[in-house]
Amino acid sequence: MANTLATIAPLLVMFVLFYFLLIRPQQKRQKAVQTMQNELQKGDKVITIGGLHGFVDAMDEGTVVIKCGDGSRLTYDRAAIREVAQKASAQ
Repeated sequence: MANTLATIAPLLVMFVLFYFLLIRPQQKRQKAVQTMQNELQKGDKVITIGGLHGFVDAMDEGTVVIKCGDGSRLTYDRAAIREVAQKASAQ
């Protein structure tokens, strides 16, 4: 019995460390990104995963239309938004 416990204990410790060092932080990051993407508003300055900077011009269920500096409008998936650089000012 003690021999079995001595064999399993290191595996359990490794799994717990793996969970708290890798899995849990990734889940937190994923949840934060999902919340950010769900809270997008028209006028927010955003940066895409490809590095495009622009303003949210329109939104649909799964897509976002981004207005670039030269006035062109590009359609991206919501998942392509990496971060909100500046929230839209309250008007």
